[in-house]
Amino acid sequence: MKDRITEIEMRISFQDETIAVLNEVIIEQQKKIDELEQAYVKLAGKGHSSQSLFDGVEPEEPPPPHY
Repeated sequence: MKDRITEIEMRISFQDETIAVLNEVIIEQQKKIDELEQAYVKLAGKGHSSQSLFDGVEPEEPPPPHY
């Protein structure tokens, strides 16, 4: 019985350590996701402002017939 309790305690200890490691991974991933979202918003804004520069401007040459 004592051996069984010791084994259960070891498993719980291992699970606690695993949960702590996984929690750190999740925190780092969320930080990266937040950074990527901010970069996306910044790039999307730049793309929108760049597109507005070309609104109403006709190309100098018509596209080739295969387009």
